[in-house]
Amino acid sequence: MVTAITEGIKVSVQVNYQADYSSPHQHHFVFVYKVLIENNSSSTVQLLSRRWEIFDAGESRKIVEGEGVVGQQPVMESGKFHQYVSGCNLRSGLGKMKGSYFMERIQDGKIIEVTIPEFQLIADIFDN
Repeated sequence: MVTAITEGIKVSVQVNYQADYSSPHQHHFVFVYKVLIENNSSSTVQLLSRRWEIFDAGESRKIVEGEGVVGQQPVMESGKFHQYVSGCNLRSGLGKMKGSYFMERIQDGKIIEVTIPEFQLIADIFDN
């Protein structure tokens, strides 16, 4: 698990390779990642959007941007958290991801760019 903290917002990511859903001979590698966002600041925040950078050893860098996370724009009061699970496909069995969440501090409307820590995507293609 990797973790980053930005202005009291803690983002932790755990990733798992999904061998049962991957087809290495067809250059299809599936990864699932679980994200835990903890609001340790003194303010209520809302996650508005995200920006991911996906690096695949078999291709160039890919940028993915959009509103919220898995269809939600959660509001997190101080001391609360939000977690979700999502996934990524690579053409190679080796890559990495990192990014940012853009959150609004409700009390004053300030937009905060919260770091999503870089994590490795490594297929364990030798385990059967």
